[in-house]
Formats: sequence, structure tokens, C-alpha cells
Amino acid sequence: MLVTALIIFFAQLIYVPILTLRTIMMVKGLKHRAAGMGILEGAIYVVAIAIIFNDLSNYWNMAAYALGFGIGLFLGALIEEKLAIGYVSIEVNIPEKNQPLIDRLRELGFSVSSSYVEGMNSNRCQLDCTARRDREKEFIEVVSSYEPAAFIVSFEPRNFKGGYITKAMKRRRERYLKRKQKAENSVN
Repeated sequence: MLVTALIIFFAQLIYVPILTLRTIMMVKGLKHRAAGMGILEGAIYVVAIAIIFNDLSNYWNMAAYALGFGIGLFLGALIEEKLAIGYVSIEVNIPEKNQPLIDRLRELGFSVSSSYVEGMNSNRCQLDCTARRDREKEFIEVVSSYEPAAFIVSFEPRNFKGGYITKAMKRRRERYLKRKQKAENSVN
């Protein structure tokens, strides 16, 4: 009886993070990966539900399912945070143009465009930047070291067309395709 509950609990610990990652992959447009994750997700789900429906009077199984689901959500969020798939657009609002900050961000490989914007009480400088999600914290740390009072907001763009980041993504894709072709040629 307790063994069955543990099986359900551990199935949920695997199922829910896979569900989380599959959802993220769908949102990011990674259809093939999402489909693969969906197959695995479906198989685990069917097994766990079949065990529960086999004995609906076993409250341990239901509790294990719920507890595993909750902890699985937490684990899925941690995994997603570590993978940090995709890019973020970041707007930085500072009192005036800070060329050393702009130069440092560009030196580190971040895209940076600057413009003057009209604030409530004065004109300010706005930096429009793009970064891989796994570098967002690094970006914020650099900006904060130069401009501790900066207003920083980030959001995830869905699509890109043109510009610095698109060129970098295109170069990475070309390198990937060359490596893939080289690997295929070495097999043949």
C-alpha cells in the first residue's frame, strides 16, 4: 500500500517537471522537442492515473499524487530557471547617458541601443538591450555596479527580425549545422 503511494509520488516528481518543460518548449516554438516531451509525459501520466483509479479508496495514493504534483511544480520551476531558454529584452532607464556602462555591456556581448526619453520631471537616457535569459542576472549586476539607482525592466520577446541579436543567432545556427553535417559525414 505504501509502496504504491511512493511509486505515484516519484512518478509525479518526474511527470510534472516534464510537463513544465514541454509547456515552455511549446511557448518558445520548439515543436519537435515539445512533442517528444509530450510522449514521455503522457506515458507517465497514464501509469500514475491507472494506479490511482485501481483503488480509489486508498487515500495514501491520492495524497502521494497531490504531494508529488506540488513538489514536481517546484522542481520544474528550478529546472526551467537553470536552463533559462530564450532571450530577454531589457529596458534600463538612467538619469543621463553613461558611455562607460554602454561600452562595458557591449564588450560583454550584450546588444545596446540608447535614446533619450522624456521622464516625469526630466529627460532621461533609456538603454534597450537584449540578452540570453541565462545572462540576465549578469546584465543586471553590471548595470547596477555602474548605475545603482537604474530602473530596469525585462520581458521575453516571442520573435526577432533583424538587428544584432538575429545576426548572432544566425551565426550560431550556421555553426550548429556545420557541426551536424561534419558528424553525419564522419559516420558515413
